[in-house]
Amino acid sequence: MLKSALTGLVRVANICAITANAAGTLTVLALVVVLNVDVIARGVFNAPLKGTYELVQLSVVFIVFLQLADVVRADRLTRSDGFLLVLQARRPKLTANLRRIINAVSAVFMALIAYIMFPEFIKMWNTQDFFGVPGVFTAPWWPIKLIIAFGSGLASIIFALKVITGQDRQKLARIPKYEQSSCVDEKTKGANT
Repeated sequence: MLKSALTGLVRVANICAITANAAGTLTVLALVVVLNVDVIARGVFNAPLKGTYELVQLSVVFIVFLQLADVVRADRLTRSDGFLLVLQARRPKLTANLRRIINAVSAVFMALIAYIMFPEFIKMWNTQDFFGVPGVFTAPWWPIKLIIAFGSGLASIIFALKVITGQDRQKLARIPKYEQSSCVDEKTKGANT
């Protein structure tokens, strides 16, 4: 029963991460549209789109934190694990334990970010603080704080699930087959001549 509950939790977390990633991708597309409209408006009509700077700031935060959990889920988070790749061949159990420790520490840090940001979200929701230039373009702060809390919280859950399940899909870097065959051909040519 515990295993099926854990499997269900992993499935729900993965669906949430993939959905958030899709929302982040849509934010990228919206940002492209806004920037293109701004460039055309500046060049053709000599009238820049108001609030472009603020929208870019807002969008970058949205993109990063909406896509963070899916990056963690797919093991595409930038980190240096060259040492672990070398150690994997010699001591696979030690490497697996080190990966679990790294994921546990990462889960704690992401949880701390979510823990710090959620009260900020509540505060901004209540005060309705905004950023931007009044009369030109303003946007509320609370969506930014909510997305940071949500994205880091979901990333923390996924890191924690990796620790519990021990599923960390790390793969060794491999040379593609066509490169291996050309290297072998060069070595064979050199040996034959």
